[in-house]
Parts: sequence; C-alpha cells; structure tokens
Amino acid sequence: MELHQLLTELADSQQVTAIMASLREREAARLRVAPALGAARPALVAALAARWDAPVLYVTTNDDLAQRAHADLCEWLGDGVAIHFPASDALPYEQMSPGPGVLAGRLRVLARLAAPQPPLVVVASAKALMQITLTPEQWRSAAITLRQGEERSPDGLVQRWVDLGYRTTPTVEEPGELNRRGGILDIWPPGDDLPLRIEFFGDEVDSLRRFDPVSQRSERREREVVVGPPTDIPLWNAASAAARLRAMPIDSLRIEAREEWNAAIERIASGERFEARGFYAPFFRAEGERASLLSHLPEQALVLLGDTVLLEQHAWEVDQQAEERRATHIESGELPRSFPKPYLAWAELLGHAEDLAQADLSNNDLPSQRGELVLAPPELLPADLFGGQLKGLIHDIVERTQRGERVIAITPQAARIQELVAEAQAEQGGDPELFTALHGALDQGWRAPCIPATLYTDSEIFGWRQRRVVGERKGRDRDADARASFLRGLKPGDYVVHIEHGIAQYDGVIRRTVGKIERDYLVLKYAEGDKLYVPVDQIDRVSRYIGSGDATPQLTRLGTQEWERAKRKARAAVEDLADDLLELYAARQASEGFAFSPDNEWQREMEDAFPYIETADQIRAIEATKQDMEHSLPMDRLVIGDVGFGKTEVALRAAFKAIQDGKQVAVLVPTTVLAQQHYDTFKRRLATFPVKIEMLSRLRSAMQQTEILGELLRGEVDILVGTHRLLSQDVVFKDLGLLVVDEEQRFGVRHKERIKQIRANIDVLTLTATPIPRTLHMAMAGIRDMSVIDTPPEDRIPIKTYVMPHDDKLVREAILREIERGGQVFYIHNRVQSIYYMADRLKHLVPEARYIVGHGQLGEKQLEKVMLDFFSGKADVLVSTTIVESGLDVPNANTIIIDDAVNYGLAQLYQLRGRVGRSTQRAYAYLFYAADRRISDEAHERLQAIQEATELGAGLRIAMRDLEIRGAGNLLGAEQSGHIAAVGFDLYTRLLEQAVSTLKQQFNAGVPVKPKKQAAPKGAAPAAPDAPAAPKAAPKKPTIKVDEKVLVGPLVTLDLPLDAYIPADYIPDDRVRLEVYQRLAEAQTPQRVRELRTELRDRFGEPPEPVESLLTWLMIKALSLRAGVGSIVTTDEEFIIRLPEAGVAERERLRQSLKHDGAVKIGPQFARLDRRTVRDEWVPALSGILETVARQRAERLPTGAQKYT
Repeated sequence: MELHQLLTELADSQQVTAIMASLREREAARLRVAPALGAARPALVAALAARWDAPVLYVTTNDDLAQRAHADLCEWLGDGVAIHFPASDALPYEQMSPGPGVLAGRLRVLARLAAPQPPLVVVASAKALMQITLTPEQWRSAAITLRQGEERSPDGLVQRWVDLGYRTTPTVEEPGELNRRGGILDIWPPGDDLPLRIEFFGDEVDSLRRFDPVSQRSERREREVVVGPPTDIPLWNAASAAARLRAMPIDSLRIEAREEWNAAIERIASGERFEARGFYAPFFRAEGERASLLSHLPEQALVLLGDTVLLEQHAWEVDQQAEERRATHIESGELPRSFPKPYLAWAELLGHAEDLAQADLSNNDLPSQRGELVLAPPELLPADLFGGQLKGLIHDIVERTQRGERVIAITPQAARIQELVAEAQAEQGGDPELFTALHGALDQGWRAPCIPATLYTDSEIFGWRQRRVVGERKGRDRDADARASFLRGLKPGDYVVHIEHGIAQYDGVIRRTVGKIERDYLVLKYAEGDKLYVPVDQIDRVSRYIGSGDATPQLTRLGTQEWERAKRKARAAVEDLADDLLELYAARQASEGFAFSPDNEWQREMEDAFPYIETADQIRAIEATKQDMEHSLPMDRLVIGDVGFGKTEVALRAAFKAIQDGKQVAVLVPTTVLAQQHYDTFKRRLATFPVKIEMLSRLRSAMQQTEILGELLRGEVDILVGTHRLLSQDVVFKDLGLLVVDEEQRFGVRHKERIKQIRANIDVLTLTATPIPRTLHMAMAGIRDMSVIDTPPEDRIPIKTYVMPHDDKLVREAILREIERGGQVFYIHNRVQSIYYMADRLKHLVPEARYIVGHGQLGEKQLEKVMLDFFSGKADVLVSTTIVESGLDVPNANTIIIDDAVNYGLAQLYQLRGRVGRSTQRAYAYLFYAADRRISDEAHERLQAIQEATELGAGLRIAMRDLEIRGAGNLLGAEQSGHIAAVGFDLYTRLLEQAVSTLKQQFNAGVPVKPKKQAAPKGAAPAAPDAPAAPKAAPKKPTIKVDEKVLVGPLVTLDLPLDAYIPADYIPDDRVRLEVYQRLAEAQTPQRVRELRTELRDRFGEPPEPVESLLTWLMIKALSLRAGVGSIVTTDEEFIIRLPEAGVAERERLRQSLKHDGAVKIGPQFARLDRRTVRDEWVPALSGILETVARQRAERLPTGAQKYT
C-alpha cells in the first residue's frame, strides 16, 4: 500500500465526505472537527485538501509545527503542492529587517497565491499570519510578467525595479540584487530559487534564462516569468513614508534616538537601503492599510485552524510580548508613543477570514456551543511506540498482517525493515501484500481502525526523529578551490609579486597603444620609481604578496639580479623543507595499510537513515573518504567545513565502514563537552546496529575507564570517543583501523607528537572548521588530501554580525531579544579572574535572565554539569571563557556576545561566532571592544574581516585572510621566515608544491627517500615491525630542480596586430573586469578559451570587436603553448614563429606537412608566415601552423607529457 492509496481511503471516508459537504454548504457559523489527533492532523489536512478545489490554508500554533506539518504534507501530496509561509525573525519594534530566507519564503507564497493553481496548501503559524504584508493590489502593481519576444524597455524595467527596492550590484549573487550590462539584465527576485538573466535585442526580450549565482553561467531557459517585488514593504511609497515620519511627535525620545529618527527619515527619502528599514514599515503603508496573508486568499479558499483554543493563546502571548517591548522602548525614550502597531491582533486577523470556509481541527471533544457544528473525523489513534526494539516492531507488524490489517512503515531504513518483516512472515505467517516499507519520513504515525491500517514512522520505530529538509537543494555549490583568485579585491597600493620581476605595488589597469596596437596592461611600481606594464594575458604571472610579518616588503629593483638571488635562496630552502615533509609521505607509502571493503547493505541502510539531504560537496567528501579507505595505502584526508555543515556525518560513515571489516575506530576531540556530544551523536545514529560505542574522558570514573580499556583490548569496543586521554600509553586497541581527529589545531605539541606516532600506518580523517594555515597549505602542496564542505544547509541563515564599542544598552537589548523569542545567549569573557564579576554585572543589567558560568578551571564534572544545564535550557545566558569555541552544539543559542573582541585571533573569532546560527532562526553576534581603547590596525582588520565574512561557508576564506593579516612568519619554522618575506608566501608555496611534487614523482618511480636519523622521543612507540628494511647500499638521494615554467606555465611572447582589451562599457565594474582578465589569462588550452567565450557571451552579451580580438589572442597563446612555441613576432611583411627545439628530420617533416602552403617558410629555428599572401586570413593560417607543430610535437613526446591540450 502506497501513501497516496492510504490518503485516498481517508479522503473517500464517510467522515471526510460529511465534513466536505458541511464546508461547502456553510451549515454553521463555526465547524469544529474533533477529536483531531495532533499526530494525524497533516494527514487529515491532506485528505481535506485532496477534495477541495481551491487553495487551503492550514494554521499551526508556532513556526516549528508549521515546518513539520509542511514536510509531512510534501510526503502526502507530493513536492510543490504544499508551501510554507514563514514568520518573520525580526521581533516587533526591533530595528531589524527579516532575514533573506524568511523574506523569500513569504514572497514565494504571495506569488503562488497571485495565480493559484490547485491543489495548493499553504502552511503558516499564527505569528506569521499576524505579521502585516503587501495588499493583493500592491503585489499585482509591483509584479511584472515578462515573455520571450515581447517589447520591453530595459531602461524602464531597471528604473521600475530600483524604485521597488532592488539594489544594483556589479554581479547578482544574492536575492534582491539587480545588474545591467548593455543588453543583458540580471535580477534575482527573492521568491525564486535562481536568479534570472534577461537578454534584449533592442527593446525586444530575446531570451529569459535562469543562471547559477556562483559560476554566473546560464542553466535553463524560460518562456515566461513573473518578477515580483524584492520585499513585502511598499518601498515605492518612500516620499509619503518620510512625510509621515516627519509628522510623528518625537519630543519624548532621547536626544540620540531623535537623531537616529531624523537620520532614518533622510535615508528613507533618498531611497537608501539600510538594516533598520523594516522597523519603519508601518509608515510606508497608508492609514488603515493592514493586509495579512488571509487577504491574498481567493473567496473559494478553505482555512483549517490547528486547534483554535491553542491558536488564540499563542496569539495572545505574541501580543503580550510585543506590548511589553513597546512599553519598555517608550519608557526608555526609544519609541514614540503614537508609533503604529506593526502587526495584527488575532481578532482583527479573523475578520479577514470571516467570509472564507473554515474548520477548527481540535483535540477538544467537548459538546458543541451555540452556532457551532461538531463533526467527527476518521478515527485516527496514536500508534504504539517501540523505541528501537525492532523485534517488538516486527512481531507487531506480523500480528497485524495476520489479522488482515494493512501496515505502512515510512523510514529511511525501509529496505532493512522490509527484509526483516519478510523473514518473520515466512516463518510465522501473515500476508506479505499487507505490509509496505516506504523510503521517506513523516513526523509521527497513527492507527486508523476504520480502514483498517497502521502507519509507523521513525518516531515510533526508533524513538527519535529529526527535522527534515524538504526538497532537493538548489543552493549554491561553491567552488572548493582553496587558491581561487588571490587578485580579487586588489586595490592600487597593494603589494604583489611578479614571478619574473619580483615584488611591486599594484597601480591599476591602463590602456596603452604600442606600435598602433591598443591593449590593457597591469601597472606595477618597483623600487626607484620604475614601472612595469604587464599585458593582461600575462596576469597569471602576478599574485598578491603575503609576507612573514607586519613589516612592509622591500620593492625589487628592476634590471638587477636581486630578485633572482632571492628566488635561488628560496628554492634551496624549499628543497630542504620538502625533504623533511616527504619523510612522512614516504613512511605512509611504505606502510602496509588496510584496504577496506566496498559498501555493503548495512552501510547503505545506515546512510539512508540520514534525515537530511546531503549537499553536493558533502557527498564528494564522503565518496573521496571511502575511496581512500578502500585503497591499500593509509588514508590521510583533511575535511574542512563550517560548523554544522556535515563533517561529523562524513566521520560517522567512515567509522561505520571501518567496523564493517572488524576494525576499531578512535574519535579524538579536544574538549570533554565535545566528546560527550560526539558520543551522543554516534550512539543515536547507530542505535539500530550491533555497534558498541564508548567514551573515554575525565567524565568517566577510574573503575569505568579500567573496564572500557579492558573491553577495548579484547576488541569488544568498536568506536571509542575521547579527549587527549585517548593518547595515553595505557590505551591499547586490539585492531585500530581508523583515527578521526576533530580540530587538530586545538591539541598541544606533545599531543600532536603522539598523534603522529599513532597515525603511521592507519587511516586518518581530520576534521576542522578553520584549519591552521600550515595544515591548509600542506594539503595544497599534496602531502595530504583535502575535501571542502562549504555549502550551507538549505535553510541556514547567515549570522548578523555587529562590531562596535561596548554599550550596556545594546547588551541588555541583545539578551532580552533572544530570551523573549525563547532562545539562549553565549557571553564570552576570557578572563577567569573577573568572570564572576562580569556575571554579576549582567545580572544587574538584565535581571530577567537566568545565568550560569563556565570556564576551564572548574572541575571536569562541574564543567560538564554547567554545559549540560545550559544545553537542557536551565539557564538563559552562559557566561563563559573560550572553552565553548570548539564544537559545542546548542541549536537553541542564537546570540553570542564577545567581550574585548580585539584580543582574539581571526580564526578564533570565526569559530566562536560559529556557536550560534545552527538553527533556522536568525542569529546575532556582537563583537564589543572598550570604547576608550585604541585598537591596532591589525586588530581592526581582524574585526572588519569577521564582519565582512557574513556568507555561509566562509571558513576557508577566513583562513586565507588570516594568512594575509598575520603574515606567514611561523607557519613553516623560523628559518623559513626570511625566504617567505623575500619572495612572498604564494610564490614560496608554489616552489614548495613543485619540490614536493617532484620528490613524489621520483619516489613513485622507485627513487627512495632516505629518512634522517633522529632519536626517538621518550615514550614513543617503536618502529613498525613491517617497515621496509634499509637497503645495504646507501640510496641515491632524489634531486629536486624547481622549474619556474612549471609554476605558472611557460611564457609565450606574442606580438599580434590586434586591439585586444575589454571595454568599460562591456564590463563596467573594475573589480569584475580584473577578475575576468585573470580567468582569461589562466586559460591554457583552446578548449578553455572556447568555454570562456561562451561564458562571456552568456554573462555580458555578444563580445565587441576588442574582446573578440582578445579571445583570438588567447586562442593563439593556447595553441602556442600546446605547440611549444616560444614567441610570435609581427613585422610589416611576416609573422615570425620561434619553433620548439627539434632535429633536422623533425624540421623536414614539418616542412613537408606545410609545403602546400606557399605563404609558409620553415627554417631551423623559425617558421615565417607571409602577411601579404594571407592578408585578412592570417588568423586561420597562423592557427593551422601551430596545430601542425603541436600535432607533430605530441607524437614525439611520451604519453602524458603534454600538458597544454
């Protein structure tokens, strides 16, 4: 039996038929459907919606219930039928606007209701309905329908959309943004999953395309689209809003509040977009203009209320909290007394629905009141609970099918349940046709004796459930290339490194005419005022300078040998360093690792039980980890991902894979609290499998630890989670196969040495949110493999970050706002000696909150109690040191206040901020510094960087920026600092990467790496007995020769008769133009040049002649690279091509291949193409020569040696 069949039986039942008849006939003023079991309400709503020929609105008491009901309705009715109308996350009278995800969700519903196509079910909470939105007339006047082939003025559209509130940006990357480039107009309506690209031919809409906001490339075409407003505030009424604000009496406000009020009036009048604009929303609406979602429902719509009594109670609580805030703000001089209410009262809201068909789905089975009709729904009763006891579940299912009852189990582990039931039915009887296990998820199950049928979900089967993400994500799959574009955001005055000419200052891009040819050049300023003009096709030879400290780098003198000397010294240094680094690599290559088996059915079932949809890069990380494990060499993979982005799930799947082959797993974490959380996560996820999981930390008594160690040695423990206690000498595994290290940078030097000893010949998986730069760049250099997870969960909202001087009023407001919405607060104060004084100050400042204090000097048991009390909601505010920095997961905590933020490193600030924002609510981070304290430039840069990094998945970019700010001084040892400063960190790491790569190639070819003789540290484990014995003869040491051509590709000097540049009217924004130049310069193959031409055509329109000439230039450059040509020089009579080195026979062969072309002459070193003969056809003629040279060169070279193909 499928879900849709069960739904049909419910919808066709006698009870639902009676309810439908009553609703259509409007038999009573009020209809109560009771008793309506809470667990079964989504199924009842689905059954009623299936028989109603107009939109249905289902109202729940809170937004969490609305989200859960929405997920259930998507299972019952299919994707696209049910849609969620979220409540704004900005509280009444708060100077904030709703988060972008919330706004998009609300606008998406208004768009659907503007042209409703049944079946359509809207799910909303009481609070969401109380919030005022656009009127239907305002929506219709703001929405613009575009069709391919129709006439539209691009200028008129842009002006209209700007008036509506869209903001113009260089590239459209976020909802609400707009950009025009000639005949191409990009816009992202907030209710749409992807932005829209409109291409015009004159005033005709030539095409409508959806495009990816990251790659900026088009994905699919549309024939017709509706572009709605960017917000649910009628911003086009800015003039009248400013006038109404000026008329508002504000004499009662504090002086500062009056100044803010008047400043806001000017910003609104000028059309400026600012954070607090939502606070002034009532003034953009006409007097008495108070529309709700109900205003948008057609007259045939049906409203289903999820228990009117509870809804009224919740609405009253919302109103009371808002009134208390209002009174507080008026009393403190923050709010005028006549400020209009920004929401609707419940009674006023019901007035909007009085003409609509309504039913109250209530659990209240009291007798009917006057004017009320009570009808019974189908009998739906609570299902039995099994709490993970599968034997009891299977027995129950078999018994029910023996009685002729139908049973459905809907669970991610459907295949396993189906198999177990089939085995039991084969032995005990029961009709197999009466049981179905479906892959999916519902919130709760129920029994329907009237059918008869029983529905089981994970709640009944396993005793737990997690919130599901509905639908495949269409989010932004960010490029995980950690080295992407060091030139982005480059400003004049920034230091750069040219690989051939040294350290300079960037001085912008200029256009020059040289020999009648017009091109763009990067201007670099060197010592003594010298300038170098770098052609844009050679931008790939320039990188941003990152030194080894705060000192200003010394500019290179052009025309001297000082840059070559600096590079020579750096080469020698990286060769020595590469030797050291490769010892670890060689040891692992020589180790006899374990090749784990491919996935089996249990592995697939465990993975299917993951209650969320994996993001694309999470899947890549999981697959890469499994492939490493199935290889015979020991794995050493680094997984980088923001807090809550799914790193733990990667580790969990790897651990389960390891124990399938009888191996044990160690999970090493830096703190006791994190150990407890990982232990709980592993226990919960693997509860239905025969896996023994234990935890080893100071939370366990001595007796417990002794017992665990004995079981570990005997192989009875499969997974052991623990702190550095795992690194003690008395912790001995019977057969350790996988080591998972979470936040490796948090361990001390001694612990890291012990980790090195353990990891010699086992698989190692390292997890980190913000990697220390040494780890990151080792991964880049090829010593360790790296996976990046930087796609956020579907409904994650970026954290709103404030950086400001300390202000008690703001602290009080931040704490009150969080606890009023039922959340919790972290207050970070990193001085143990004054932390209790700070807690007392906060108690006096915000006496309404409950406080608890935690720091590292508490006893472990005491600290655990503090953390667990906070996690369980026994306190509103945790005043803590940075012990919460790593891994603590409190989804209900959505505000963090960091005291003296200037004293923290950038990565540390990033991880502290990551403690919040792990739910679907908007999170806030306040970074305070002393108002009377002067902060250093470096600290200012740190705070600015953390405030700028608001997009999700910014951890990797933060690590890169941390390099830039702190310098690269101590990352690779003190002796390397001078070389890093001399050549810049980027070039230094490129040299290191090539040195490592060369050694690896030689090692793989059989040239051994000879490890250095070192005394073993005290307590170190003896060498592995199966390590390869040293050969009798001393091995030849590999030689490393760093070749600059390999670092950035060989330089091809081109002098072609082409005006090649990007005009400013084609790409107006300087930053975007520089990025495009960089990407074009990095194109090394003809195929890549063709791809970039397609992308330019898609993003910016048909390339003008100078851009076509630039693409031709780059195509000839790519062909020259493939052919091994060193240069092409143009004279008035001919093109002179410097050919790659070749013997006499090869030259004769080339001459024979081109002998039919009378315009070509082949010499020992050069080929000459006569310009007078080929005239305007010189491009295909020159390309033909290069392709012939490339083809013959490829035939000569060994397989795999040709890179530029």
